[in-house]
Amino acid sequence: MRDVGIDRRAFLGGVGSIAVGAAATSLTACESRDDRRATKSSKTLVVRNFGGAYSEANREAVYDPFTKETGIRIKVVNFAHEQMLAQIKDGRPRFDVMDIDMSNLVRFEHEDASEPLDYGRLKNTRNAGIAHSLLTPHGVGKSYWASVLAYRTDAFDGRKPESWADFWNLGAFPGNRALQGEVDWPELEFALLADGVPLDRLYPLDVNRAFKVLDEVRGSVRTFWEYGAEPGELLSRGSVAASSTWAGRLQQPIKRGAPLTYEWNGARRQSNGYGIPKGSANPDAAYRLIDFALRPEVQAHVARIYPDGPVVPAAYGYLTESTARNLASTPGHLLSGFDMDIEWWLENQDAVTRRWREWVRT
Repeated sequence: MRDVGIDRRAFLGGVGSIAVGAAATSLTACESRDDRRATKSSKTLVVRNFGGAYSEANREAVYDPFTKETGIRIKVVNFAHEQMLAQIKDGRPRFDVMDIDMSNLVRFEHEDASEPLDYGRLKNTRNAGIAHSLLTPHGVGKSYWASVLAYRTDAFDGRKPESWADFWNLGAFPGNRALQGEVDWPELEFALLADGVPLDRLYPLDVNRAFKVLDEVRGSVRTFWEYGAEPGELLSRGSVAASSTWAGRLQQPIKRGAPLTYEWNGARRQSNGYGIPKGSANPDAAYRLIDFALRPEVQAHVARIYPDGPVVPAAYGYLTESTARNLASTPGHLLSGFDMDIEWWLENQDAVTRRWREWVRT
């Protein structure tokens, strides 16, 4: 859902790490001695986030209000994941707070690269209704995003595909398709939902069954998209009639008048979260920022200007219905979709990714 910088979904078991690492190295090379001294200042907190519109939204809704309240300035960096790990293992991370995917927070925990969180210092997590899966030992969730089914509203003679089974039904809903490439985890879950697997019985994924179902639609898959805006571009120019997409990235073409919409049924949710790297120079300020960002009113402020859903349910009391309907954590959407099982994917990513690449080449 970002448009510039290093994409937060580009890190998949090291895929693309050479190119991304080169970009991160150039960022490090440009850092001055003054910047490094500022990292250690109690009045400056260095946050690693995804950059682009995401960073701008956090600057407006989180960082600047936090600075106004506490006097602690926020500096933002955009290191790649492999560069982050290298800095931590070297004992000199050039950032104090990590704003990254929950999947990578779990990975950093496995790599012994992050500090265990003291939830006693995060008062805004107490009885806040945050999902248990987002309160992990080394990371706390901050926002939801989702992959969904998108389609052209003029493609099917007024009929609306309402499920992944409809996406797979080329007879009733003819036309080219697009699926996600290696920019994120392969979309095996959608194939299984199309084949009738219930939401609450997806995991552990039946990989053989998923690829068998994927074979059924392979001939109509025109493109495997690799960046967030691509599904909207493909759909807008009519290259495909239906595609998977990140929900937030379709809102702009829809606002511009493109005949597009998307379906929340069967949405695959993922989350971003906060963590503290091992060796952080300013952990006290890090805890203060994380706790500040989990206030309901702050969560709502972010959601108004960037289409990620709050993890704190009370935030919806500060949002209008028109804003809430486009967010992945709206109560109704929570019921109609599912949370990606991070541990399953981390355990199985190598084997599944190899098989996925072979399938794409066929």
